Amino acid sequence: MIEAIPADVRSLQLFEGVADETVCNLLRAGYDQSFPPLVTLIQEGAPADFLHVVVEGMVELFAGTKDREATMAVVRPISTFILAASVRDAPYLMSARTLQRSRILMIPSVNLRAAMATDNRFARNVVLELAGCYRSMVRHTKNLKLRNTRERIASYMLRQSRLLGNVPGFILPVEKRILASYMGMTPENLSRALKSLAEDGCKIDGQRVIITDRPKLEALAGLSPLLDGPDPEASQAGVSLPLPATDARIA
Repeated sequence: MIEAIPADVRSLQLFEGVADETVCNLLRAGYDQSFPPLVTLIQEGAPADFLHVVVEGMVELFAGTKDREATMAVVRPISTFILAASVRDAPYLMSARTLQRSRILMIPSVNLRAAMATDNRFARNVVLELAGCYRSMVRHTKNLKLRNTRERIASYMLRQSRLLGNVPGFILPVEKRILASYMGMTPENLSRALKSLAEDGCKIDGQRVIITDRPKLEALAGLSPLLDGPDPEASQAGVSLPLPATDARIA
């Protein structure tokens, strides 16, 4: 039942300050469904019939061509995907599959566009969310094109630490194969790079990340406001990897 969806859905940036009637109409039009792991929810190239909201679980956004496939983002609750296609009534540019048992709210795109036409605050929120998505994608593209493998990983580790309050340790939120794909490298290259970071202030123990020398790691990454922010981002719109968990043993 839609009524059973957690109140966190109402707290989405997309719904901030939006009239209760608008939100209720969108939720009533939606479908609340649960899926087991490794189920493909959407295929790139298919019509964008729904805006998806991850209520529980974890979803990978990916794209492929020929025999190659790349992770574009990983979405955790409470987050939306893929907003741009729903707004433009255009085909999805990414596919999506569950990484674990997931609960997904599917809001028909036609209702989404109708709400934009009748509720100015909702339309404004959509524009702000899309702008955040665009800027996040530009940062990620710059990171891929302007940094080498080790610099890329160092900047990612520092960003995750910063988002948690500059903690010295955290748990990687996804498998390393997914991290490698998102970073534009092979798992083997990622493994070698992670090992080499020990001499630059970052130790990896399984999924645990321990920053031992922050200034040294920052020097390797070459942090820049134009590459790394800080910048208000569309953190609930599935444009990056999810926030990690703090490693309480060393935080």
